[in-house]
Amino acid sequence: MQNNRASQTLSRAVFLVPAGLAMVAGVNAALLLVGVSAPVQSERLADLHGMLMVGGFLGTLIAMERAVALRHPLGYLAPGLLGLGALALISPAPMQLGQLLLVDGSIAFVAVYAALWRRNHDDVVVVELLGAVHLTIAALLWLRVDVPWLMPWLVGFLVLTICAERVELARLAMPATGGRTLVLHAAALTVALVLTLVSADVGARATGLVIASLVVWLVRHDVARRTIRTTGLPRFSAAALLGGYVWLLLAAVTWVVAGAQTEGVLYDVVIHAVMLGFAISMVMAHAPIILPAVLKRPLPYRTVMWIPLVLMHLGLAVRILAGDFAGQRTLWQIGSITNIVALLLFVAIAAGSSIAGVTPLRRKPV
Repeated sequence: MQNNRASQTLSRAVFLVPAGLAMVAGVNAALLLVGVSAPVQSERLADLHGMLMVGGFLGTLIAMERAVALRHPLGYLAPGLLGLGALALISPAPMQLGQLLLVDGSIAFVAVYAALWRRNHDDVVVVELLGAVHLTIAALLWLRVDVPWLMPWLVGFLVLTICAERVELARLAMPATGGRTLVLHAAALTVALVLTLVSADVGARATGLVIASLVVWLVRHDVARRTIRTTGLPRFSAAALLGGYVWLLLAAVTWVVAGAQTEGVLYDVVIHAVMLGFAISMVMAHAPIILPAVLKRPLPYRTVMWIPLVLMHLGLAVRILAGDFAGQRTLWQIGSITNIVALLLFVAIAAGSSIAGVTPLRRKPV
């Protein structure tokens, strides 16, 4: 039994190695974009930052989780192809090879969700499927346009996938019509993103409105509003969730007010409020719950996990409020580096916590 579990852990961990390498390469690219020294100096790598972090890192992680849920060998094509795409991008191979592998991996990802939907016809899975479609469209667009122009589709992928997973995990706290409401938001967001292809400003403002509505609805019904007053893992997860909602709402409001952004201060605000403040914060919130199911290894909550979570939100606040809005470049760099440290620190703590395993409870003497 133990040997079988160890074998499963090892075989699944192999699929996550490319995701880890994509994250490391993405962090290196972030240092280049911030304008500080990085281990690897590469102009190509800097241009790949967004796709490495979303498609290569988060996309592979999420696809791996869904492949485990599908319980079919073909399901592993999605994380396998997405991971190979990330590896191809950071290798000397032609960039088109990595792009095409990401397209293939995204299509396989959609197929995984389609198979899951046929199993139980769940509204949450429909929304996650739409999110995978958004990732596929982003990968296809990347064959013709630069990353800033397809960024709304990457945002759509993360927002729909993470919000659907949140509804799934907190289903008991959601109203009976929660699934239908989520599907309506997902459909509206898809229409708004299609509008960005016709009129970038109109589409961006519509996207912001839909996301703002989704955030307000989630916060209203999420159990995190109550568990923030508890202790241990429930409180840690609730803090990460509520902090993520705040940053996502800021990105949505920025889009509503400013319209489409492909460069400059407001672009930085929107993208990193979503990618760091929302997506990475949600990963921190759910990692102790989801990763054990994927890797068949425990990931116990430890108090030290608060350090990277606080650093992530503090660094992002410095980056956006003092750096972007106040125009202080040095503080912008400090906030950005703090975000990088927070991400790497959480990965290190999570790995160490998983390796250490669960500490046995001491029995009180009778």
